[in-house]
Amino acid sequence: MAMGALVSDPSAATETAGEAAGTAKPFSVFVHLARNKDADQWRAAKRNGELVGFNEDTPYGYGRAEALGCRVAFSRSVPETAAAKLARLAARAFVGFDFFHALRQGEAMTDADIVWTHTESQFLAVAAVLLLTGAKTKLLGQTVWLMDRWVRLDPLRRALYRRLIRRVDVLTFHSPANLALAQRLFPDKKTVLVRYGITTAFRVEPRQRPAAPIRVLAIGNDRDRDWPTLIAAVRGQPDVSLLILSGAAPYGAARDDPNIEVRRARTQDELMRAFEQATLVCVPLRPNLHASGITVIQEAALAGVPVVATDAGGLDAYFPPNEIRYTPPGDVAALRAAIRATAANPAEACEQARRAQARMIDGRLGAEAYVRAHVELTREIVGR
Repeated sequence: MAMGALVSDPSAATETAGEAAGTAKPFSVFVHLARNKDADQWRAAKRNGELVGFNEDTPYGYGRAEALGCRVAFSRSVPETAAAKLARLAARAFVGFDFFHALRQGEAMTDADIVWTHTESQFLAVAAVLLLTGAKTKLLGQTVWLMDRWVRLDPLRRALYRRLIRRVDVLTFHSPANLALAQRLFPDKKTVLVRYGITTAFRVEPRQRPAAPIRVLAIGNDRDRDWPTLIAAVRGQPDVSLLILSGAAPYGAARDDPNIEVRRARTQDELMRAFEQATLVCVPLRPNLHASGITVIQEAALAGVPVVATDAGGLDAYFPPNEIRYTPPGDVAALRAAIRATAANPAEACEQARRAQARMIDGRLGAEAYVRAHVELTREIVGR
C-alpha cells in the first residue's frame, strides 16, 4: 500500500520543531546540492546583487533549519582539473546524475544524521554513494522532474533508478500530480507532498495598475515554459508589450515584433524594476507534473503583481483560481483573453494579487513552512 502523506500544517510544525530544538540533541543535516549551488558562492552572489530572484542567504533557505534544532552543512564545489571535470561530466551524462560531485563530499555526508537533496539528480547520486560506502545516513530524496521523465527512461536507467530509490528513506514532491504517479510506481516507498516556498522577507503592497498599455512580464528558465503559446497570444496586439526575462526562451521569437523583447535579468534591481512596470506576470506552461513556474508565481505574489498562469502541474495546490487567473494549456485565444481581462479590471486584479500575497505571508506557503516540513520529516526518519 502506498504510504503517502501531506506536510501542510505550519503551526503544528512550528510547535514540534521548537520542542525538538529545546529538548533534543540537534540533528546533523547535510544538504547536498548541485555543484553550481555552492553555499559560499551563493552568499557572495546574493551580497553582490547578482543572485536574481527572491533568495535567502543560504541556498533555497535550508539554513533556516539551524533555528529549528539542526546543525546544517552544505555540499561544496571542490576544485577540479580539466581531466577530472571531463570525467565527472562524462559519468553524469552516462548515468544521469553527478556521482563524482557526491562522492567528493566524503565524511561530511556519511557522518550526518540525514542528507537533504533538492532534486533527483542529487538524491540518486547520494544514494549511490551511501550504497557504495555502506553508510547508515538517512536520505530525503526531493523529486522534481523524474516523474515527468520516467516513461521516457531506457530500461537500464529505470532499473538503476529503482535500485537507488530503494535506498531513499522518503521521497518528497512539490506537486500532487508528481506524488500520485510516484505512489503508483513505488507503492512501498514513503512519499510526501512538501509545497515549495521562497523567502517572504520582502514584499510590495499590491496596487491598481494602469489598464493601458498592457505590459506583460514573463520570467523563468524551466524546461516546461510554453513560450510559443505566449508569443502567439501577444503577437499582433499593438497595445500589448511582452518582456521575457529568460536564458532559455527563443531569442529569435522577438525578431519580427517590436513589442516583444527577450533578454536575461542580470541583477536583482533589474528584476524588481520589471515587476514594478508590469501590468501582470504571465506563466505559460506545457502540461507537466512538477508545479513548473511556482517560484515565479510566488515572487510575483510578493511583488504585488497579478498573475495569469497555465492550469498545469498542480499549481492549484498552491493558489486557487480566485488568486491566480488560470488558462488551459496551449490555448492561445484563452491566454490572450485572460491577459486582456486582467488588465481591463485593475481593481479586481489588485484584489487577486492581494489574496495571493496574503497566502504567502500567513504561513501557509514560503521558505519557513518549506524548511519546517523538512525538519519534521527528519524528526520522523531519524527517530529522536
